[in-house]
Amino acid sequence: MALISRKSFQLYSSSAPASRSALMTLSRRLNFISGQHKPQNCSSVAMRMMCVKDKSQYTFRRKKHVQLQMQSLSANEAVHLCGDMRNCTKSNNVWMDEQLFFKRLNSLCTSKEILYFLSSLEVMSDTMASGALQKISELEVDDNGLKNPALLENEVFRALCFQFEFESSNLSNTGLLNALQALIRLRIDPQSTLMTSLLSESEERLGRGQLTAEHLCALGESLLELESPNCATLEQIVNHMQEGDIKSWSPREVVMVYKILEVTVREGKQWQSLLNRLNSVTLGAVSQLSPNFVSEILNSLVVLRQTRAVLLVTALCKHSVQHVPYFTDHELVNVLEAFLYFGQKMQNFTEALERHVPRSIHTMHPQTVSKVMQYCCEKTILSKPIFDAVAEGFISSADRLTTDQIAAYIIPFGTLNYLPPSASSLFGKLETVLHTRLRHFQPHTLLNLLHSCVLIQRYPTNFLPKIFSPYFLQKLQAQPPGLNRVVLSQLTQLFLTVTLECPFYEGPKLLSKYQVKACPTPQSSLDVHLFKRVKTGLLDLLKKRIYFASEVSTPYFYVVDIEIKLDEEGFVLPAAQLEEVHRRIALCVDGQNRFCAHSHNLLGEEAIKQRHLQLLGYEVVQIPFFEIESLQNTRKIADYLHKKIFPCT
Repeated sequence: MALISRKSFQLYSSSAPASRSALMTLSRRLNFISGQHKPQNCSSVAMRMMCVKDKSQYTFRRKKHVQLQMQSLSANEAVHLCGDMRNCTKSNNVWMDEQLFFKRLNSLCTSKEILYFLSSLEVMSDTMASGALQKISELEVDDNGLKNPALLENEVFRALCFQFEFESSNLSNTGLLNALQALIRLRIDPQSTLMTSLLSESEERLGRGQLTAEHLCALGESLLELESPNCATLEQIVNHMQEGDIKSWSPREVVMVYKILEVTVREGKQWQSLLNRLNSVTLGAVSQLSPNFVSEILNSLVVLRQTRAVLLVTALCKHSVQHVPYFTDHELVNVLEAFLYFGQKMQNFTEALERHVPRSIHTMHPQTVSKVMQYCCEKTILSKPIFDAVAEGFISSADRLTTDQIAAYIIPFGTLNYLPPSASSLFGKLETVLHTRLRHFQPHTLLNLLHSCVLIQRYPTNFLPKIFSPYFLQKLQAQPPGLNRVVLSQLTQLFLTVTLECPFYEGPKLLSKYQVKACPTPQSSLDVHLFKRVKTGLLDLLKKRIYFASEVSTPYFYVVDIEIKLDEEGFVLPAAQLEEVHRRIALCVDGQNRFCAHSHNLLGEEAIKQRHLQLLGYEVVQIPFFEIESLQNTRKIADYLHKKIFPCT
């Protein structure tokens, strides 16, 4: 390994061959780096210092990063290279054992403390120095980038970077790669001379086959942090990794290879043979994976579209249940996206979310909450603990949410037809937010949001004049998906709602050219098996098929599953008869797909349909699957239908 002396700023490698060993003298004291003292010896090799330039102008993986510019100092400020480090002994310097060093380092909580600690040492190995840089990067970098750019002007930090740049060839593999990883995390410009030196040296050692599997993993992780990693280098890493036994890879190495394959597959490379082997090996190691590794691998499987890796996906999803309380926000989003992409739905995973979300709702990132609600909505999971907690979270934090997040929080309440105990406060807060930020919503987002409200009898009459205005309709048409059939159905249902349920509404109406005649309800389509059983029972009850009609289109947008007509005296009329119809009975044959999962709670679309049919004059009779599924024969079904349709006879 290399040894760095603070007092004389020496760097040398005790693990490298003597021919590669070097001693670099930067100055006699740290204040030389600050220009407070100049040595007497002259040299033509100029020493250069780093300074921060235009911090806000650069991006690093879509985040701010820093460009370090090296400035030349006086020629008197020299770098001396001495060839043999064997005459340099630890006894001449204040030396700290590595184990003790890292124990002390891990106890420090700020970069200021770390740099002060480093300044107290006269000699340290390059492994220790790079470990310090890594610790600093963990403390100083968050999702928004570098917290304190002034850190890079610190003289101790600059002195370390100087040595890593100019003595990169003498660093141990561990020191080199740990330093590279830390500096990438600190958003140092990849085009700077410091980073170019470290990257070049890493790639040279990769080409010479000098990196172990652990070092290959570290290099791969570092390159993946770059905006545009060199795919050829990534492929080289994978090829070197494959030279070893894939079954012996650590979970960290498995994750790194998955991430590399994501990048190279996007470039058109085909790795399915390797992926099949990797998936097989990972399956056997699922129980050993940490929350982070579970999340990363599931995310990779989504990106790589590994829809055939059913056993691995299922095993990872099952294993993720125990990690739900320990996932970070980002990790939980990855897991939820995998559940959605691969069509996974597990009751124990939902139960884990039900325990986790209420406890964490006020600290969870809004995007994570949005993803939880998307998961519940798409899987039709009506979890009252989750929905009640999200309602409370919305009431307290709505002003900090984006418009997309507002919609993601609220729409599932309408879709799954649920009003939480705090409904009054919830929709009061929503109305306040809409009054303040209405113009910030994208047209389709606003329409989806308001439509979801009417599903649960929350009527946004103050905002409907905007929705029905020609200008807003033009904006809807101009943005994808335009005025397709689903969008027109939402508009029509909004119009029907205010017509039937809000007689006090006197605002603009929806023009007839935007109204559709029939509602497309793929989610609430008929359960064919249940529908057949009901029709068989009706035939036994009414004796002739002419006395009921199925899938009847009404003039009022909705399709009735089964319609029965009665005259004034209550006798059944032929379905085709138009005169003397006194009563119309609408049988709603509700299969499981019209209810929330594992629940008897109707979905919002079906609930509003039945509500509107009643207001349009129909007698609505619900035939839910859970009442009829236990009936064994046609006679029992006929008796059941008799009691439901004609309770008084």
